[in-house]
Amino acid sequence: MVTKVKKKQANLCPVSAMLELIGGKWKPVILYCLRNDTRRFGEIAARIPAISRKVLTDQLKEMENDQLVIRKQYNETPPRVEYSLSERGKSMGPLLAEMEKWGNEHILQV
Repeated sequence: MVTKVKKKQANLCPVSAMLELIGGKWKPVILYCLRNDTRRFGEIAARIPAISRKVLTDQLKEMENDQLVIRKQYNETPPRVEYSLSERGKSMGPLLAEMEKWGNEHILQV
């Protein structure tokens, strides 16, 4: 098994390294969902209806471990958990904006 440190050292291509961090079907969508607001788990799930709750949970945990997302849990009944972008996650804002622009111009043609 290759550790993250070894993977990062072995991967000298910045595009590959970034895709390793945020690649996949759901991480970019989750980042886009959180780009402007703090959201509760249920809000994220409602905005991304095609994702299962288990996959959403797993992806959020990975993104938290990669320091892209901040998870804040409140000691309330019922429990409340909120997610927001970390500074590292926020730094992807311009990239997400360009992806949105490109998608609108070349796929959705809005």
